[in-house]
Amino acid sequence: MPSSGRRPPLRVLVLGGTGFVSGAVAREAVARGHDVTCVARGTGTSLPEGARLLRTDRNAPEALAALREARFDAAVETATLALPWVREALRAVTAAHWTFISSISVYADTLTPGQTARSGRLRPALPDDTTCYDPTRDAEPSQARYGGVKLACEQLFREATEDRALLVRPGLVVGPGDDVSPFGYWPLRMARGGPAVTPPAATGDGIPLPAQCIDVRDLAAWIVDRAEAGTSGTFDAAGPPVHLSSLLQEIADAVGHPTLELVPVPEETLLRAGAVPWTGPGSVPLWPPRILHGALSRDVSASFDAGLRVRSVAETAEAVLRDRLERAPAKPPVAGMSPVAEAALLREIGY
Repeated sequence: MPSSGRRPPLRVLVLGGTGFVSGAVAREAVARGHDVTCVARGTGTSLPEGARLLRTDRNAPEALAALREARFDAAVETATLALPWVREALRAVTAAHWTFISSISVYADTLTPGQTARSGRLRPALPDDTTCYDPTRDAEPSQARYGGVKLACEQLFREATEDRALLVRPGLVVGPGDDVSPFGYWPLRMARGGPAVTPPAATGDGIPLPAQCIDVRDLAAWIVDRAEAGTSGTFDAAGPPVHLSSLLQEIADAVGHPTLELVPVPEETLLRAGAVPWTGPGSVPLWPPRILHGALSRDVSASFDAGLRVRSVAETAEAVLRDRLERAPAKPPVAGMSPVAEAALLREIGY
């Protein structure tokens, strides 16, 4: 009988599966018909329908003991900042292919544009860090520590798999389900209409402000693609670098209210008004400080050569707006100016 050409389902382990990125990976694998097991405490978002959950606290001794007799075709590790978790996973889990989701925070130079995964200078690795970051209790770690631990985790994977792991370094990950990144402010703000304060198109010395992000669904699809293919190597994961003004205009065209007017405000005026760059309360979201210009303009052509495909910013903005309106997150927004502060700034500049 001739082959149907369909790929047989894989046994996939997602260490996580209820978080933003790990949940997207698990959903993508389930949607393709793979047999998916997720390992999590079960305190995040709901488990993707069709996946099974091994509920465990990875801080506990022998947390992964139940997996010792299992064999997986592919395993995806999403540990945020926990070198002991990674070390235990590599010891306890048998998988034909490993993916580790690292971060562009491993790079020391976040200023120079056009760097690649091969050319970027790395931070010092922190192989002796034995603490576990818990975002519900701990303050946000420094980029030096976060990147250093991620790099140490990468080294563990290289050693344990003899360089046959896929090491993925995402940049800014956005999309439906995201309650953390500064991107989510803009679809809601632009759907509200009226004059909207935005960063200027360029710095005072004429350098266009950069932007670079990836939809979590595209990241997940690429990770599952590469797991199916058994791809190894180290790749950045981001969309093509663009000018921030172009990205904001694309969001406006996709979801903006008819009364919307984008009002670029010079950087010095924003700073004088107390606006904060990038993210956080009182920020103008995605307005990058100069030190991040390189981190938001990386050369990701090698990733596209390896099959990465990304959807339009407009499609992401539409999905984020639907998600925010339907889900109505209980937490207050992590980024953006309040309507009162924005109105005051607009009055100051004559609107």
